[in-house]
Amino acid sequence: MIGIDIGGANIKIVDDGGVHIHYCPLWKGGQVKEILSEYRGNQAAVVMTGELADCFSNKWEGITSIVRIVKEIFPNALFYGTDARFHRRAMPQLAAANWLATADYLLPRHSGSLLVDIGSTTTDIIPLNRVDDLKGLTDIERLQRGFLVYNGLLRTNVATFVRTVIVNDHSTPLSSELFAITADIHLVLGQISISAYTCSTPDGMEGSREASLHRVARIVCSDIEEVGGERGVINIARQVGEQQKKLIRRSVAKIKKLSGVKRVLVCGIGAPIFTDCLKGIDLHAEFGSAADALPSLAVREMAIRIAG
Repeated sequence: MIGIDIGGANIKIVDDGGVHIHYCPLWKGGQVKEILSEYRGNQAAVVMTGELADCFSNKWEGITSIVRIVKEIFPNALFYGTDARFHRRAMPQLAAANWLATADYLLPRHSGSLLVDIGSTTTDIIPLNRVDDLKGLTDIERLQRGFLVYNGLLRTNVATFVRTVIVNDHSTPLSSELFAITADIHLVLGQISISAYTCSTPDGMEGSREASLHRVARIVCSDIEEVGGERGVINIARQVGEQQKKLIRRSVAKIKKLSGVKRVLVCGIGAPIFTDCLKGIDLHAEFGSAADALPSLAVREMAIRIAG
């Protein structure tokens, strides 16, 4: 049995060999079938969020398209839905159910905790003591209630959550252009490696530190030299990084207060960077690299449990 999480930007797979994360931007015609074909011959349990990709005219088209591709490779695939049940065919409940799969799986051992899953694109904030109340929630409902924050470690446009930074002692508004993303910020700050820059760059250039320095300088309509060289760019990146931490910390505090939960668990590729500021526990200690793809692990283990 393998667990598959099909997102709009990545396909994450957990099997006996470990965790496999494939960058697969669906809106660019991502090669879902080709990637999944590498795992042909296995039984598969699947969750998805990729139905929201704008290559589809609506979510239902996305769901049916993804289910059709999956079943071509895995005819007996099981699909987990927001009703906390497995299904064998396309249903509206399959939309954006990966967060619930993780919560469902962790509930027996961490029922009194708040789970924060920080991925490349979004942050899920899930009070495990209220999972039953969350079943059936759509993405828009989770956005409205604060359980979904559209801010992640790699793919977030910096201009969407930062208005100004201090440059050369002056408060400086950011350009609203897509000049830099959070991957550039964390690479400049040395918080991720070049190999961890797995998404497309805003300018189509390489994901190197030097290129990221140029991209970060451009968010204030400048070249590197205009903002004080590399040190000046690092200062801008540091301010952006702090504002991102503040945003996520504030969102987590809101749900902690709402749920009454005090213990915070952090997973996803952003866990190593954000665990300290959230005063949480990094689930990599418990799950190893699978903490980067917990929905895939979760849906796999729950399907195995049912099959057994």
